[in-house]
Amino acid sequence: MNTDPSRVKSLFRKHLEGTASPEEVRELFSLIGQDKIDEEILSSLDSELSETDSLNPYDKERWDLIFDKIKDDSAVIEEDVIPVKKRTYSFLRTGIAAAIVLVVGAGVLLYNQSNKVVQTMVYVNDVAPGSSGATLTLASGERIALSDAVNGELAKEAGLSISKTADGQLVYEVKDQAKAGENKINTLSTAKGETYRVRLPDGSLVWLNAASSLTYATSLNEHGERRVTLSGEAYFEIFKDKKHPFIVESKGQEVEVLGTHFNVNAYGDEASIKTTLLEGSVQITLLPLSTSGGKRDVRQRGGGGAEKGNWNTILKPNQQAVVNGDKLDVFTANIEQTIAWKNGSFAFHKQSLKDIMRNLARWYDVEVVYDPGFKDALFTGSVSRFKSMSTILHILEITGKVHFKVEGRKVIVME
Repeated sequence: MNTDPSRVKSLFRKHLEGTASPEEVRELFSLIGQDKIDEEILSSLDSELSETDSLNPYDKERWDLIFDKIKDDSAVIEEDVIPVKKRTYSFLRTGIAAAIVLVVGAGVLLYNQSNKVVQTMVYVNDVAPGSSGATLTLASGERIALSDAVNGELAKEAGLSISKTADGQLVYEVKDQAKAGENKINTLSTAKGETYRVRLPDGSLVWLNAASSLTYATSLNEHGERRVTLSGEAYFEIFKDKKHPFIVESKGQEVEVLGTHFNVNAYGDEASIKTTLLEGSVQITLLPLSTSGGKRDVRQRGGGGAEKGNWNTILKPNQQAVVNGDKLDVFTANIEQTIAWKNGSFAFHKQSLKDIMRNLARWYDVEVVYDPGFKDALFTGSVSRFKSMSTILHILEITGKVHFKVEGRKVIVME
């Protein structure tokens, strides 16, 4: 197959600029994935890449690696996954055939050296992504649907003004210091397909993921502590106050901080609780288990500070505590993957499909059903959370490990 250098360069330039259509991206990778691609063409693309100012260094580095892999025909690549901020490239080789998997805005495209393009299923029933929304329940029991509420002040409670901003944030502001000490319990909750951000009375910021809730006293002062209760997942940026530690209680554990950035994943349908520290320091304390008469087992992996038999441990930045039943392990954290949801993405690294589908079910508000013959598999990749559900399913399906059938808001997972 003869390759037109000008055509390849044109497609490559459009791809770098983000203006290439899915069909053009397929054509580009089909052309550069040929067995006998002209090295002059690759050198030309290399030069084009060097002259591009708009591409960040991570993207340039990945393209350099792609060119190296193509040029080195003798290289046998078992599985080389490159973690990136916006995309994940995988290079796979089974037997003689080599393949390139490219995660792009429109989905995943798979190309191999025989120039075959794996086709994805077209879904008639698509599901839109989730959006900003939540329900605020006041101490009086009044419920306010924030997605329907107008911007501005929503309520006054215990000397506080509670308002909704134009950028979709719930804000508590002290108006009457004399009344601000009253403990009025509020709950901010998101349904499946919703996410929201709140600025608490002390100035701390909390991002709430889908199908989650945060319960707190409006004074944020209970016996000298700033205490909240979390169900689901949230990312916290805590205002520093050494006199009043901030405590997050969730599903059998407490996280105590003074001022820091961290993420807690404590969904009821997940086997474990994961607390990930980005900045500062937090102490994880395991609450007594009503169903367990013995001691909890606290172990460390990847540089934790726990000792076996203890019920608490202190995390350092870039560490993750995982509580599973009566055990606590400390690992080195994958920060990018952990807070991808907060930054508007799904990111998975060697994660089981069932884990991934639980995330999708919460965000797209769908029911997931597994065919009796389905076998679980591991996946690595990333994509925007604001793509339609079909885009995510395309990404998973094109690997050949799984197929989907969509019936309204039900997703059937098949072998």
